[in-house]
Amino acid sequence: MADYKEFLDGIDRAAYHEGELTWEEDGFTVTRTYQYSPPGCHDSCGVLFYAKDGKLDHVEGDPLSPFTNGKLCMRCLDLPEIVNHPDRVLYPMKRAGARGENTWDRITWDEAYDIIEKKVRSIREEFGSESIVCVHGTGRNVNWLVPLFGQAALQTPNISTLFFTGFACYMPRVCGAMAPLGDFPIADAAVGHERRYADPSFKAPEVIVVWGNEPLASNADGYIGHWLVQCVQMGSRIISIDPRLTWWGARAAYHLQLRPGTDAALACAWLNVIISEDLYDHEFVDCWTSGLDELWEGIKDMTPEWAAPITGLAAEDITASARLYASGNNSAIQWGLAFDQQMSAMALNLAVCDLMAICGNIDRPGGNILVRNSFEINAGYASGEDFTPQSAKDRKLTIARGTGITGGEFIAHACTDGILHCIEAGELPNGDPYPIKMIWFQSSNSLACAGMDAPRDYEALKTVDFIVNADPILTPLSVAVADLLLPVAMSCERNSARTWWTPVRTIYRAVEPAGEAKTDEQIVVDLMPRLNPEAAEAFGWTKDTDIADWYLAGGDGKKHGASSNVKGNISEKAKGGVGMTFQELSEKGGYAYDDWNHTYEKYAKGMLRDDGSPGFATPSGRIELAPYTYRVWGLTPTPFHTEPPEGPVTTPEKMKEYPLILSCGGRSFEFFHSEHRQMPTMREFHPWPLVMVNPADAEKYGVEDGQWAWIENGHGRFKQIVTVTPRVAPGVIHAEHGWWFPEEDAAEPSLFGTFDSNPNNCTRAFETGEGGIGTNIKSMICRIYPYNAGDELPGEKVTRKGGWRDYTVGVMRGSKVD
Repeated sequence: MADYKEFLDGIDRAAYHEGELTWEEDGFTVTRTYQYSPPGCHDSCGVLFYAKDGKLDHVEGDPLSPFTNGKLCMRCLDLPEIVNHPDRVLYPMKRAGARGENTWDRITWDEAYDIIEKKVRSIREEFGSESIVCVHGTGRNVNWLVPLFGQAALQTPNISTLFFTGFACYMPRVCGAMAPLGDFPIADAAVGHERRYADPSFKAPEVIVVWGNEPLASNADGYIGHWLVQCVQMGSRIISIDPRLTWWGARAAYHLQLRPGTDAALACAWLNVIISEDLYDHEFVDCWTSGLDELWEGIKDMTPEWAAPITGLAAEDITASARLYASGNNSAIQWGLAFDQQMSAMALNLAVCDLMAICGNIDRPGGNILVRNSFEINAGYASGEDFTPQSAKDRKLTIARGTGITGGEFIAHACTDGILHCIEAGELPNGDPYPIKMIWFQSSNSLACAGMDAPRDYEALKTVDFIVNADPILTPLSVAVADLLLPVAMSCERNSARTWWTPVRTIYRAVEPAGEAKTDEQIVVDLMPRLNPEAAEAFGWTKDTDIADWYLAGGDGKKHGASSNVKGNISEKAKGGVGMTFQELSEKGGYAYDDWNHTYEKYAKGMLRDDGSPGFATPSGRIELAPYTYRVWGLTPTPFHTEPPEGPVTTPEKMKEYPLILSCGGRSFEFFHSEHRQMPTMREFHPWPLVMVNPADAEKYGVEDGQWAWIENGHGRFKQIVTVTPRVAPGVIHAEHGWWFPEEDAAEPSLFGTFDSNPNNCTRAFETGEGGIGTNIKSMICRIYPYNAGDELPGEKVTRKGGWRDYTVGVMRGSKVD
């Protein structure tokens, strides 16, 4: 497109080899593709991989990619350090000694596959395939591939992100949006347009609400943070809602530094202001929504004056910020993980969708656009479920409430608390036997990151008979509990395809996998014929690119047979699909945009409902401000606030012993969850785990900047280095998650120090909000006090004696870091 090229004026397109997939340049072989992971974040940025002598040498951003326009974060730029790292797992390994000893025997892939096949068949025959759990972590383009493998090959319905109580990552936002809106909303920063900001239909938001996340550091959920910076440069005003002062709060018209865990109270008060002051979009509400009266009845008493003492905000700031959001002709809300990790998760997500709707900011330029995966490519959590026996599906571990487990198909994933209960008890709460005999981990470092009660999770995992861990790196989980290690290739060594909304992209192999590592896709291709020949025959895959072709043809999870065999014209054999093979799309730049996501006001054009009529993909065809689906799910259909289990309102007496609110989980620029800790450059920038403490609290509790300190509550404790900063309010501290120390001893009791600085020593399983959804891990209570060397408790897994030994960026001296 000529005008698109004009938009990228100043780029020497010939110098960047427009139209070429690979080329030679200054002794390097260059590959144009998209990075996903491992390692990496939720995004897939356009990259140029420069390789020499078969190794990745350096990485540049691809300015011809409209998705990121050549911009990269430091994690992508530093990829060669991890791709070529000596600590990579290069060969299949079988545990030689006891779990935790870190002793391994190298075996062949066939030997590993023989062991897996024998174990799987034995467990299915004796206990049923539901006694197998298949676990995936975040990112890595396996959140549809692992469910497909688990359901079609292992034939288990129990697919999970293990030990993550309350489904507290993304799922509450997805379900909380689909119920009232019928589709998922994202802040419009021109992401649907190949021409991006030059597209004449795009208008920058007048107001951007950055709520409960820091998009510049996280780039979460398929969304690039710097897109919003460009909107700010085009005039968008900011409202920042965050217990921490971030880049956004420093530039905001309003920084609402609320008490962690009280976001729903603020959202309800905003609704109260906008409806009571008649600031909502009457035409949109009348034509396209239902349930306004019921919504008002539910929140009419939730005034700013009611919310002020709950949130810790001034009532006048709540009112003024609500007016600012409602005043724009187009305003957007960029939401984050805080929406999922509080007790009011489902109520909060409903409240914010209602805010978008009553202000008419749904699917309009610069508002919150409704998105679907490009070209209806919908491989997801249902992938492969046709091959799971119905008897196993009937015993799927679904939503847990307390220690009980209930049925229903509210959520595609198995309930992690249900799995933990069955590992520990070997039975359901009603006494029916339900042993967990095998766990397959892929792309999950559960003990260091996702496990809500890490020490308890560790003890539970030690009782499971057989555990496989597929990962590129030896992790604490690997050493602690794995019986087999399978080496997994990294992104630049992989052939794959992905879409998270738009555009669809390919990941094209730039270098061969290190050692004997295999891609996630190739492991599926190899093992499926052994574990379920029926599924293998139906899908017809013989190499990793076959999976990519199936995916690009539509790959909707239940399709197999003709639509998965990519001989001939694949675009005619599946509903949806990009109409190109993996190789063809890769050679055309590696991406493709569709018209669906490009179009605004799809509800008025009959693009959302299956019958082609105007409206939304909800039971009523309208945005349901008090959704019928919430009633079906057993949820309250109007928003409300729930206090954390412990805090100044629920347990004021405990606040005498634990006077601080502990929030955690904020992202940093250097790391993605528990990844990147062995990369020298990342550790040079960020050598230690940091806990933010307000200056007043540092003085009050005797902790100093740069000093190790204990953070403790009634459940456990961990230590991090204090950074004294006004970025958090008095009475609130913020700790980092995902820390482990690859420089420490791998074997038990150290396990790379995974329990030393882990906030999940303090979190609890089985504490959830309404419907078994949400958790309070961002709003715990705690105390903080100085760490003194040698004051560990007997048996406490805090073992560090030295500093970052491999790379001298800091040396521990007593309790100080220089």
